[in-house]
Amino acid sequence: MASTSDIRKGLCIRYNHDIYKIIEFLHVKPGKGPAFVRTKLKSVTNGKVIDNTFSAGHKIEDIRVETQSFQFLYQDPEGYHFMNTDNYEQIRLQESVLDAPGLLKEGEVVKIQINTEDDSPLSVDMPQYVVLEVTATEPGLKGNTATNASKPATVETGAEVNVPLSLMKEIKYVLILRKVRIKNE
Repeated sequence: MASTSDIRKGLCIRYNHDIYKIIEFLHVKPGKGPAFVRTKLKSVTNGKVIDNTFSAGHKIEDIRVETQSFQFLYQDPEGYHFMNTDNYEQIRLQESVLDAPGLLKEGEVVKIQINTEDDSPLSVDMPQYVVLEVTATEPGLKGNTATNASKPATVETGAEVNVPLSLMKEIKYVLILRKVRIKNE
């Protein structure tokens, strides 16, 4: 058992008969009244995000997790298949566990958090940078340049992202969260 002083970003806890990952927290000490911790929790089973407030000193049940490196192998109708880079064991995950499955290409290495109690995968941490080739894009409209103009583009995995108007089909780019930075190769 842990208390609210042990809360940190990325901690997995059991709450309301489900496992949640803490994605944000704020420790508040008001001038009047007891201290409390505001949290934003994401369910690792269904992806639902809830806000919750714990009073100071409240006991929470933390879940012991291990982070392991896995390589993405392929996707089929049954799910997404990954291989452990240490012992070569394979696991299959459903699309709901992944944050951005459209940006995952074969051979990509991701970090998967695994519950040590029952060896079930809890969440997948995607790499911060993904290099994908643009396969199709429409020509940009010339009058659309008052601000940072962008156009839709399809990448090699089939996902659609917005790219700068000056981006050609042959140029590769780096996706940083939801921003695009061009990388000439």
